[in-house]
Amino acid sequence: MIPIRTRGGEAQRSSRQAVREAPSSRVVARPVPERQVKDTRTYQLDQLRRRFSPKETTLDNGDLSLQFSLTPSDPDFPYDLDHLECDLHVPEAYPKQPPTLHVRNKEIPRGFAINIEKGWDKLVEEKRGATLLALTNALDRRLESLLSEQKAETIKLTIFKDARPQDSESTPKREKQPQEPAVNPPPLPARPRYVPEEPFSKDQIAEAKARRAQEVRQLEARMSRFPAYQKSSDGIIYTLPLEPRRRDDLPVGLRSVQSVQLIIPLLYPLQSLRILLNNVSSEIAEPLEELFCQKAAEKKQMTLMAHLNFLAQNMHVLAKQAQNLPAPKLEAPIEQPAEADREAKGAEHSSTFQIGKGHVHVIPRPPEWLLEDRSDGSDFSDEGSSDDEGDSEDSGVPVVGQQEGAVLNMSTQTAELGTAMSFPSVELYNIELLQVAILNLAIKCDRCKTVNEITGLKGGLEKQSSCKKCGTPFTVRFRPELIHQNSTRAGFIDATACTVADLLPSTFIPTCGSCSTASPGLVAVRGDATTNVCRECHARFTFKLPDVKFLAYAPGLRGNLPPTTGPRRRQEKLGLHAGEPLPNKGTCSHYRRSYRWFRFSCCGKVYPCDRCHDAGEDHINEWANRMVCGYCSREQNYRPESCQFCGRSVIGRRGKGYWEGGKGTRDQRLMRRNDPRKYKRIGPAKKDKDKDD
Repeated sequence: MIPIRTRGGEAQRSSRQAVREAPSSRVVARPVPERQVKDTRTYQLDQLRRRFSPKETTLDNGDLSLQFSLTPSDPDFPYDLDHLECDLHVPEAYPKQPPTLHVRNKEIPRGFAINIEKGWDKLVEEKRGATLLALTNALDRRLESLLSEQKAETIKLTIFKDARPQDSESTPKREKQPQEPAVNPPPLPARPRYVPEEPFSKDQIAEAKARRAQEVRQLEARMSRFPAYQKSSDGIIYTLPLEPRRRDDLPVGLRSVQSVQLIIPLLYPLQSLRILLNNVSSEIAEPLEELFCQKAAEKKQMTLMAHLNFLAQNMHVLAKQAQNLPAPKLEAPIEQPAEADREAKGAEHSSTFQIGKGHVHVIPRPPEWLLEDRSDGSDFSDEGSSDDEGDSEDSGVPVVGQQEGAVLNMSTQTAELGTAMSFPSVELYNIELLQVAILNLAIKCDRCKTVNEITGLKGGLEKQSSCKKCGTPFTVRFRPELIHQNSTRAGFIDATACTVADLLPSTFIPTCGSCSTASPGLVAVRGDATTNVCRECHARFTFKLPDVKFLAYAPGLRGNLPPTTGPRRRQEKLGLHAGEPLPNKGTCSHYRRSYRWFRFSCCGKVYPCDRCHDAGEDHINEWANRMVCGYCSREQNYRPESCQFCGRSVIGRRGKGYWEGGKGTRDQRLMRRNDPRKYKRIGPAKKDKDKDD
């Protein structure tokens, strides 16, 4: 026993340190390399060179520029950033002067780049005396928090230049003629009085910015897929393709229009919307542009896509009204006819996000669908009632023409030919649009009725294949359409020499209903719900395809069945009825536990086994690729153990035999000793061989 008390009866001392702080004479400084003491700047630059291998450039002021890529070391880094392009400026008088960092990533908005640069400056102030490599590592650890901060406010000045051709009229220079009396020039038109803009509150500005951001995302999601789409660096001017609905009814000077510049102010819709028509004369286009701007100012509740659709559908009507208008006066506003107001009212729709209105966002009907219901005598009803027959309800508004080389090969007018594929009970939760990107189908050959699989069908591309049984060639082409709240049709399938049987797991592209961003392809199966998260706004969306229907409209776009390669073999009629067993359940005298018949590929006839075939035919048997179940009499592809339809075993007791369908072997040399067939039974082939010997 060890006593816990000392001899004097006092308790034993604790193990805590007796001295709280060590004397200064005992403190040893951290060792510093000799090179760092002699030349601190060169030593720290060498560390960066060994770590990043940067690109070095000497600036005019003597500073050294190091350009390198910093890859985030956090394996769970939440942002889609492969590496940070850093441009580190090290002064010549470093470390007396602090280093500065510049972010060169073009995909990072300037406001977030400023946050990273300010974070570097804070690290330099906090960690005085730290090396450049240590500061870089600290920036790497703090990169996620810097990117999650609020974006710094930036201002960018952009000069807008009107690039439209101007009608320049050559005017001769006036010569001085002192002998003629001076002629008084005509009075200049009165200048418009300056009207100050209406002041807006903070709530109005915030609401306008939110609505502008939402409508711009919708515009970019729908129009960025076309080659003619362009966006200015400040995000105000959008060049969009324009296809007028009645180009032949336009004035001659406006028929050459191919695109339009949509100018969206920063405080839209508080500030008015403007347009500029490209490829046309400015004198002819300005009245139409002014009239459209007045319509847009009167109907501020319309979205950007609604304004664009209205311009494409009624451009010929607006051009006629602009020609009939009197000369504009600067003091008085121009009165507009009531017909255009009614048409604009019919085309308007609100896209304001409503919370608590359900999980499905309603996509408004384009204005040309509403023009058919007009019964008045206005110009809009007379000219908008005769729609083209190719316009379908879910084919979209023909804002743009068919552009070669577009990303999504979807025409604005889908011909209703072939077989229509639709999802009648589709369920869309927070999904604006849904499109079939890669289609996989099960098709049935028109010649032999064999079901084949064809995969990898993309929009507008034709795929050729052949039947795996009879070899008949067939072609399949898919023409996709967009699925949304008002349309459940996914497109048309043009099938030649075959018919569509079923839908296999295919790839779908959903568009987020919150930010109008298209998500990557998702593989969906009929009957199952597919849920994912948007990569832009991180909102959850779900779509479900309970059932699919195929409706044959017309033979399709390819023609009829191609000629066969040879005479068709006559099918043998057995007189069987599905659901009833075969005679003796398909067994024969050779195999008592084989409950099926085989259809041999050599002659196409049905026999219980190979020996029965050899006894009834005069040719050598070939492998049978089809069979008839002995319990339900249904013909099907060959299966080793069970029936595809009734599920019963066709080999007797499964897993216990050594012959038909068992796990053993027929080779007597490889049989086990306890197998009675190893020594007792000798097959007829062995007997014939012994006789020949």
